[in-house]
Amino acid sequence: MTTADDLAAPLQLLVGREISAVCFVRDYVELHFDGPVLRALANPFGLYGCRAWRFPEGQSPVVMLSYIGAVIDHCELVPDRYLAVDSGEHRFAIPLDEDSRTGPEAAHLVGIDESGWTDQRQLWIW
Repeated sequence: MTTADDLAAPLQLLVGREISAVCFVRDYVELHFDGPVLRALANPFGLYGCRAWRFPEGQSPVVMLSYIGAVIDHCELVPDRYLAVDSGEHRFAIPLDEDSRTGPEAAHLVGIDESGWTDQRQLWIW
C-alpha cells in the first residue's frame, strides 16, 4: 500500500536546492534546480510573500520570476489536491485535481543521476 508520504518522497530531492530558473514552455511551466526539474502541466498558483498569484493571470509570470534564487525548505503533497514547494514565506503549488488538468498528468519531477545531471530515467508523475 502506498501512502501520501511515499508519494511525496521524491519531492525531498528538492529540499535544500536553489531554484535556478523559471521556464515558460508553450503550455506549461518548469522550475529548474541545477539538475532536477519540477514541471507544472496544470497551471500553478502560489504566494510570494503576501502576494497571491495564479498562472497565467495578471502579473503572475513576473511574480514567478521572483522565485529564482529561493532555496526550498519544505515540500508538501496533498493527493488529488496539490503539491507544493516552500521557501520561507513563499509557496509554489501545482494543482492535482481533475478539473485543473488538461490531460492525464498534472506534474512531473525529473530527477538526477549520481553525478548531479538531469536523468530522464528518474521521472515521477502526479
